[in-house]
Amino acid sequence: MCLIAFAWQMSGRPLLLLGNRDEFHPRPTRAASFWNEEGHPQLLAGKDLEAGGTWLGVTRSGRFAALTNIRSPQARSGPHSRGKLVLDYLTGRMSPADYLNSLVDELDSYAGFNLLVGNMQQLWHLNSQEGQPNELAPGIYGLPP
Repeated sequence: MCLIAFAWQMSGRPLLLLGNRDEFHPRPTRAASFWNEEGHPQLLAGKDLEAGGTWLGVTRSGRFAALTNIRSPQARSGPHSRGKLVLDYLTGRMSPADYLNSLVDELDSYAGFNLLVGNMQQLWHLNSQEGQPNELAPGIYGLPP
């Protein structure tokens, strides 16, 4: 079960995060490192070596993204890897709100997920089952699967 707990803009810190990534053990991954070889030297993230995306990352300019999987009998599957969602935001230039709003019509292309995207000034969340991006106010949060 993927879990993320985080404090957003609390105690003078932009973001404190605790996460547990639960993935199938045989799925190959690379530990967090800068993506120099991939042409993204500003990106610090782990890498899914099967599909090429990531589940959590940050850039030198302060962009941040994290993803949890939603696994339930009702959750839909999709033809695209959810790790692409994180990678596309981190390597792109869209604002957090614009990026999440651009995904709303594509949610059927992915299995269920919770996606956090942000920068030093704002943090947004999208639950693929709800389909409505939300800006998060300063506070303490948890994202269950």
